[in-house]
Amino acid sequence: MRITGGILGGRRIKVPGGIIRPAMDRMRESIFSILGDLNGSSFLDIFSGSGIIALEAASRGASFIEAVELDREKRKILLDNVKISPVRINCKFISAELYIKRAKRDFDYIFLDPPFPYNHKFELVENIASSKLMHKDSLLMMHFPKEESKKEVSGNLILTDSREYGRSIVNFFKILS
Repeated sequence: MRITGGILGGRRIKVPGGIIRPAMDRMRESIFSILGDLNGSSFLDIFSGSGIIALEAASRGASFIEAVELDREKRKILLDNVKISPVRINCKFISAELYIKRAKRDFDYIFLDPPFPYNHKFELVENIASSKLMHKDSLLMMHFPKEESKKEVSGNLILTDSREYGRSIVNFFKILS
C-alpha cells in the first residue's frame, strides 16, 4: 500500500495481517483532494489499522494527528508505519467508543473507518458529534458499505457531501450551526 500524495507521496507502508480493509488509493486520493491543504490542522483517524489515513494527513501538512486502533495485532505495524511521518502521530490503543467518551480535545478533521460488519457505526457518528471531538468548523468523514447508505444520522449533524467509491461510500458531516 502506498501514500498517494503530499511530501510522503509514493512511499509504501506495511499492511497488518488479520482482518483489514485498507482505504483504496483512489478513495484516499479523492478525499484528500477534497480537503485540500491541511497545513497546521488537526486530524483524527479512528479505526486506523495500518495508519494510512493518518499518514496521508501528515503527508499533506496536518500538524497534530492521532490514530486510534483497538486491535493489538495491528499495533506493531501501525507503530512502525508512523515512524516515516514528518510530524508525530499519537497512537492510542483503545476502543473507538471509549476514546470518544473520554475525548478531551477537538479536531479539525475526523476520519472514521469502522470495520464493515461493525453494527454501531452510525451511533458512533452521533456520539462524536455530541463529544468534545468536534468544534463548529470540524469535518467528520465516515467510510462505510454502500448497502448501508439509507441509514440516517440524527442529532446536531448535517450531511454536506457524499462520495461513492466502488462498493463503499464516504459521507462528510458538519455540526449544525
